Amino acid sequence: MLIHEPRRADVHDRRRVEEALDVLRAELEVGRSTKSELTTRAAWLAFMRFASQRFATASTPDSDGLLFQYGTYAFSGRPLFTVDLTRQFDISDDGAEHDDYVQIHCELRYECEPALDALGSFNSWFFHDANAGLDEWLAAMQGHLEPLLARGPSEIDVYEEPV
Repeated sequence: MLIHEPRRADVHDRRRVEEALDVLRAELEVGRSTKSELTTRAAWLAFMRFASQRFATASTPDSDGLLFQYGTYAFSGRPLFTVDLTRQFDISDDGAEHDDYVQIHCELRYECEPALDALGSFNSWFFHDANAGLDEWLAAMQGHLEPLLARGPSEIDVYEEPV
């Protein structure tokens, strides 16, 4: 008797990388109620759902990466504690050679306060086709977010950029 394993989703069955920003925005809308702003917990849950979805990328180890990072930065002029939830895709040319990367960001910004400044800075990468244990990585990153989960960020920015 032959036992058939479930068919693994073929790369051609996956969403296009060009849809990733819209997918993240849709996941964030799931977590937003009509009465309140998006909480850190809701944004994190949305990012976890987004991180679990696969996109049509090359089958190279660095083609689909997740970056979790935070720290106090003054990118907009005044210092803000920023949590940057990022997905990075390798973009290949027609010959399947690396061309560049595109990153999809969900930045959560908080007014500075001693408890947040005490967290310092942190970053961690996960790559879908190089690392095992997405659930474990996400759980570890959530541990870093514990002090913020019940808060609402003062600013949220969702955007795409080539790097």
